[in-house]
Amino acid sequence: MARLHIVIPALVHAFIKSKTEYPGAMVLGWLSQFAAYGSMYTTISLILARFGTLGGWVWPEIALLLSFHLLAYSLGASLSFVQFREMEEKVRMGTMDAILVKPISPWTYIVFSGLNIGYAGHIILAIGLMVWALSQVEVTWTIQSALMFLCYLVSAAMIVAAIMTMIGATALVWVKSNHLFSIFFGFWELARYPLNIFPLPLQILMLTFAPLAFMAYVPVAATLGKPVPLLGDWAGLASLLAGPLAVLLGTLHWRHCIRNYQGAGG
Repeated sequence: MARLHIVIPALVHAFIKSKTEYPGAMVLGWLSQFAAYGSMYTTISLILARFGTLGGWVWPEIALLLSFHLLAYSLGASLSFVQFREMEEKVRMGTMDAILVKPISPWTYIVFSGLNIGYAGHIILAIGLMVWALSQVEVTWTIQSALMFLCYLVSAAMIVAAIMTMIGATALVWVKSNHLFSIFFGFWELARYPLNIFPLPLQILMLTFAPLAFMAYVPVAATLGKPVPLLGDWAGLASLLAGPLAVLLGTLHWRHCIRNYQGAGG
């Protein structure tokens, strides 16, 4: 097998070099995403300015939830979304067959040969909003709580990457899987709001089969000391375990699909 410490930087460098050939288009893409999310967050802030709270959350708390949601998504999706959205095409055109015979893990090659730097605008906006929100909310920070917050963020990003890996891997068996991204983004939209504003069946769904409540709401609620439906005092531990568990399931699903892949000819 290839030496990963040499191959991965080379793959990332080659991809970034190809994307930065047109820096103007890249920067405009970042600005458009920044403007889109910024306008949406401004709308939410105006609604909260009118009504005061949303599910018992005031604007600085919602701002922390939104920024955590966007940052976790951006970190996880930069390693997975575009790469695994293209799995259908790779299977249909037969290019997946060529990837499978490379002297490197297929997952590693797919992820790092398409590392998406287009999320830079998302990350800048998320960090800026998060810094402001953290200065406004009442949280007593210690070294332990700060490390826990960072671990929550890593775990949430792992959930995103794992789910997108599973969706892309499904194309190896079903050939088509991109319609599953629509389902993912449906729950992703809901995950940016407090879970307690939704009916109980949806709360259960977003904590189990579609666990995107762990992408932002549960870890942020645990950080703020807010009650979490169904999980209670276990919210913090559950947030830490959700990411590794999702990665484990994603790994098992990826391996199952690789074993059952029959090639472009079926």
